[in-house]
Amino acid sequence: MTIFAVLGVLVTQSIVLTLVGSRKSESIIHARENLDYALNIIERQIRNASYVYGDSSYTIPCPNSGDTSSIYYKDQNNKESSFSCVYIGLDDSYVASGSARLTSGNVRVTNCSFTCTVGATGAPDLVTIELSLAEDSASGAQGAEVSASTQIRLRNY
Repeated sequence: MTIFAVLGVLVTQSIVLTLVGSRKSESIIHARENLDYALNIIERQIRNASYVYGDSSYTIPCPNSGDTSSIYYKDQNNKESSFSCVYIGLDDSYVASGSARLTSGNVRVTNCSFTCTVGATGAPDLVTIELSLAEDSASGAQGAEVSASTQIRLRNY
């Protein structure tokens, strides 16, 4: 009888650990998909930008100072736009292009930074992006954070 009780406990623990691991994998996949999507859009737009600015009035050129949760740029058609991370660390945080969400409501932004560095004479400006996302509904052993960092040189300079 004791053997069956021990086996029952072991089987139950094994099933629970498998389910937790499966949920964590799903959480990582969902956060990674959102991260990749947002970074692909940001990278494409910044790479083709005419200018990068450090302020929302589009007057202070790269480098940005102070708030690094946003970056402002003029696209190849000279249209003003921006990328920003809104409510970083909170459950309703997101990455935005202008006012449009780039990440789903099921993930939160845990870290975000846009840093612009002036290029040397004859070289384009450099934008460094650091972004971390986590799935909202996952916590504890089921939760996982995914992060990425990338550097983008403007094509137009």
